[in-house]
Amino acid sequence: MHSALLAIDLFFVIEKLVLIVAIVSISLVIAMYETYAERKVAAFIQDRRGPNRAGPFGLLQPLADGVKLFMKEEIIPNTSNRFLFILGPCLAMLAAMMTSAVVPWGGTIDFFGRQVNLQIADINIGILYVFGVVSMGVYGIMIGGWASNNKFSLMAALRGASQVISYELPMGLSLIALLMLTGSLKMSEIVAQQIDGWYNVLYQPLGFFIFLVCAFAECNRTPFDLPEAENELNFGYHQEYSSMKLGFYLFAEYINMFISSVIMATLFFGGYDIPFVNDASLSGLGNWLALLQGLSLIIKVCIFIFVFMWVRWTIPRFRYDQLMNLGWKTLIPLALVNMVVTAAIVLLKSNGWKF
Repeated sequence: MHSALLAIDLFFVIEKLVLIVAIVSISLVIAMYETYAERKVAAFIQDRRGPNRAGPFGLLQPLADGVKLFMKEEIIPNTSNRFLFILGPCLAMLAAMMTSAVVPWGGTIDFFGRQVNLQIADINIGILYVFGVVSMGVYGIMIGGWASNNKFSLMAALRGASQVISYELPMGLSLIALLMLTGSLKMSEIVAQQIDGWYNVLYQPLGFFIFLVCAFAECNRTPFDLPEAENELNFGYHQEYSSMKLGFYLFAEYINMFISSVIMATLFFGGYDIPFVNDASLSGLGNWLALLQGLSLIIKVCIFIFVFMWVRWTIPRFRYDQLMNLGWKTLIPLALVNMVVTAAIVLLKSNGWKF
């Protein structure tokens, strides 16, 4: 009996390790090619070619950029706090990677008689976990800016911390309205409800819009890239960084953009659900169905990533006072109104009213 339990635990550990390696690898590869896609989208919008030298159509450009960052000389300023200077980019990268642990990437696959969920951790407080990990990312920015012992880096880090804290409030309020409708913090259950019914974006269009705007601010993307305003702050909070430490900060931004897109697709657009297709009718496909569901999620994510890039090369950067006014005087009141209206509708429906 004891040996059987030990074997089950061993299989469980191996299963989760394989999932972790696969999801981390996919996240890194997608983040790597986001840099290529961004340069190509910018080139298209600006009527030029973009990367086209390294490999066919420039497809090896991200690898060339990665090799360049690895090979560059690593410089740590003498006046910096060495331990915190190294900890900052590591913390930013770690926080970016940990968020994907609670995302359901597909249905279940049959592996030698074992039903394996394509989700690392199906915890009942999945959304709270995401918010907790995302809030850790600001420490990577603050620590890196302060440890650099550079006034421009510190100023950019303060901007970044204020921005993230300000926009987490309307983002959280927009999700409270969503949770009133779903009645669960569990990501897999939220996806299952959308598969059985309608996508949440139809019930919460304002909540989705608020979440989308806040995602731009949380990822420090234009028009909310004030912490990296190079024409004001000499490249921002990672000005003193070089080599792969700089690469970690840049990579963390693209991974955050990827994970934000995954979260939006999961909460508002059915996650891995294949649109306009009854998944039950495809049950005969076996394990291929889970792969098709994962592909469906990736396609939705790619659409969101394109929106991130499109906005960057279309809308100019806000002033810092405009950024704060939008968060505190516009998005938070809108999120509160949305939450109150949603609460009223849920209460009336529970009393027998029909909408």
